Amino acid sequence: MSSSPPASPAASLANTGMNIAQQEAVNYMHGPCLVLAGAGSGKTRVITQKIGRLIQSGLKPEQIAAITFTNKAAAEMRERAKALIGKQARGVLICTFHALGVRMLRQDGAVLGLKPQFSILDSDDVTSIIKDAGGSVDVATARQWQWTISGWKNMGLNAAQAAGQANGDEERQIALVMARYEERLTAYQSVDFDDLVSLPLKLLREHEDVRNKWQAALCHVLVDEYQDTNATQYEVLKLLAGERGRFTAVGDDDQSIYGWRGATLDNLKKLPQDYPNLKVVKLEQNYRSTSAILRAANNVIGPNPKLFPKTLFSELGEGEPVRVIDCDSEEHEAERVVARILSLRAEGALLAEGKQFKEWKDFCVLYRANHMAKPFEKAFRKAQIPYKVSGGQSFFDRAEIKDLCSWMVLMVNNDNNAAFIRAIKTPKRGIGHTTLGALSTFADQSRLSMFEALFSNSLGSVLPAKAVGSLHEFGRFVNDLEYRAKRTVGAEDARSFLNDWLKEIDYEKHLYDGEDSEKVAAARWSNVMDFCDWMAQRCGGQIDDTSGATIEKPTKTMLEVVQTIALLSTISEREGDQDVVTLSTLHASKGLEWPHVVLAGVNEGLLPFKLDDDDGINTDSIEIRLQEERRLMYVGITRAQRTLAVNWLRRRKKGRDTIAGIPSRFIAEMGLDKTTVKEDPREKLKALRAEFAKKSADGIAAAAAVSSNN
Repeated sequence: MSSSPPASPAASLANTGMNIAQQEAVNYMHGPCLVLAGAGSGKTRVITQKIGRLIQSGLKPEQIAAITFTNKAAAEMRERAKALIGKQARGVLICTFHALGVRMLRQDGAVLGLKPQFSILDSDDVTSIIKDAGGSVDVATARQWQWTISGWKNMGLNAAQAAGQANGDEERQIALVMARYEERLTAYQSVDFDDLVSLPLKLLREHEDVRNKWQAALCHVLVDEYQDTNATQYEVLKLLAGERGRFTAVGDDDQSIYGWRGATLDNLKKLPQDYPNLKVVKLEQNYRSTSAILRAANNVIGPNPKLFPKTLFSELGEGEPVRVIDCDSEEHEAERVVARILSLRAEGALLAEGKQFKEWKDFCVLYRANHMAKPFEKAFRKAQIPYKVSGGQSFFDRAEIKDLCSWMVLMVNNDNNAAFIRAIKTPKRGIGHTTLGALSTFADQSRLSMFEALFSNSLGSVLPAKAVGSLHEFGRFVNDLEYRAKRTVGAEDARSFLNDWLKEIDYEKHLYDGEDSEKVAAARWSNVMDFCDWMAQRCGGQIDDTSGATIEKPTKTMLEVVQTIALLSTISEREGDQDVVTLSTLHASKGLEWPHVVLAGVNEGLLPFKLDDDDGINTDSIEIRLQEERRLMYVGITRAQRTLAVNWLRRRKKGRDTIAGIPSRFIAEMGLDKTTVKEDPREKLKALRAEFAKKSADGIAAAAAVSSNN
């Protein structure tokens, strides 16, 4: 391991307000650097400060890339970088691994046979194609194959390599389906999300000129949440960084909770082996949580084996003790959570002049699985507590949005058969399955996409004139949309374009005809309007922001915005401003924080999730799963800033049955003082209400006394 040189006087920008470890991480620029950033230790600040330091040292903003795992994290980093270094931040490439992959493939994918306007398939499109490649099997089987194929791609394997290491007849069959699936993707000029990493890896590995180009373009690469990288992403990073290892990896092995989707701690183990001169910096000071909360977190993670041992500490004081609350059932737990939230708010209201009054958005309830939200939703509605469910269905997973996206994808890539089929059927236009089946067969035989095939002079030999006429009408309409989209510039023109398009296809009528409930149809149409407004804003020009001010953004054509559609994952950047309690899965909470957190349903069988070996899983695999579940508990604990309550159930539902509940082993591992941690929030709420009533009565009496004296 190398040591860093003393910080230069010019490093004042980077050193402002940072502790010694943070300064060390920011100022080390002479080789590969691993920053082990414990929960709440200011890793985003370190990354943005290092971007500023790199620019200050002479790099151009365009020569720096900062890679994150979510669009939201990328947006936050852009804002932080802009606040630190101003307009120069615009030149820095701050994006997700997948967005970087899109950029590389748009520029250099031609050497792999990809056109610049290739399409990006969503999960449902992939399922449909795999289902077809497998001989029209059921959706459940297709999704299982899809998961296996995705796992192979994340390991960097193609179909031939997967077949070579297949274990048993079932895996050999899936490898064969994968080969057919890859053929279809090539024919459709489409890629899936895994390809957005595996194909750039192929580009960098097999094409030296492309590799040299990107290494020259990106002189320093920073990777956030490094512990979440999979094997393919690590190889991409190595090839971008080159032999000099011009990168900064920022992560925390204690927060690696995505093993089920390919993330591997092996990438952390490999770094010191692949880069003997690796500089390791540990960020152990936590700026988020009290000492009581951090002590529980350190105790829980303690039993896990350590790649790089570290212990979090805080200078925020001891704080409130962590509470353990036992509940009779899921419904009883929800009642107690309501009482806890109300009591903490009442406690705040009793403080001097209400200065410490707690808002709804200060509270969060975290749980292991999505289905655990239902009792809390019912209890919150009954108590009139506003809330939102995080980690649920994405806006872009809604059927009405996927309908519109299929049209947009078809506009920019006529070869995308999945988008073609969805668009031509939504809304219905009298073109049935028989016609589409005949068109599909004709297209395959002619080695054309379905869209190209519908304009073939020979199509009339397999379809009646009426069907050909309907197909031609659809094709001309799509071409006309593409023509108009190219010439639609700025937000106002985009709104007109989108409104005209929806009227032309009569989409509102389609929604209302397809729903028994007018209320549901209206909600879906409202989603469509939100989507159109959101798309229009991305075309730029004069935009009204949330404060009502008018700002000027660079203009884009509608077609340019549409080209990015498959990478978009959220409709609203305003969610964080809502004053509501958050209900969230533990996985969806990583990277976030709240003043007051409740961990719900912390029982054996839920957290940790079922770990018994009755399905033949070996002891080593069970231990690996237990370690990841322990990290998940650690992530949950470290979301809390000021107070933390940990609930467990005496009786819990398992399917249609009710079984005895056992507190999670992680509760004991927290090492709490059992004489001080138990609490009944309902009793506390009663006492607070009585105190509040007494204060009100005393206030009224005092006012009356003053009045009588006057």
